[in-house]
Amino acid sequence: MAASDTWLVVGLGNPGPEYANTRHNVGQMVLDELASRASAAFKSHKTSTRVAEGRVQPGGPKLILAKSNGYMNTSGGPVSQLLKFYSLEPSQLIVIQDELDIPFDTLKLKFGGGHGGHNGVRDIIKATGTGDFTRVRVGVGRPPGSGDAADHVLKAFSTVERKNLPILIADAADAIELITTQGLTAAQQRFHTAS
Repeated sequence: MAASDTWLVVGLGNPGPEYANTRHNVGQMVLDELASRASAAFKSHKTSTRVAEGRVQPGGPKLILAKSNGYMNTSGGPVSQLLKFYSLEPSQLIVIQDELDIPFDTLKLKFGGGHGGHNGVRDIIKATGTGDFTRVRVGVGRPPGSGDAADHVLKAFSTVERKNLPILIADAADAIELITTQGLTAAQQRFHTAS
């Protein structure tokens, strides 16, 4: 199988049930959706991650879906180890992250750039030595008023947000499918709304 037919898709988040439904873990929620579509189950991996492998479409690219067993700010080591284990380049990496600077229910897709203050992305750039990977930034919005951003991302989605959350997760999963089959530009054209 050609390496270009394989993508490492990492959903950022924190381990444990207390974080499972928080804004910070939206990346892992998207991974669960992709794993469901690929009929793949997460299993322990020697890189301190849980990995599910599969194809969402028959004959489509192979997706290696990965959740770190560690905390958000130590995501880099496991990601770097996974790239080595599967002999993949950072250009074959897609990172799904929560994004405070994007309104809830909005996706922004990009390749490369800095970490934008996101500790998980910062650690991945540090560990891999490059920012040249694709990011699927899932908008979680900023806290109302002068609320604390760190507290905001560690809280569960609001009742109103939870109604639209399945659509947002499905859209993010669709975007990843599109990136891996038709490329980033096609995905951006579909999911970036005119501002």
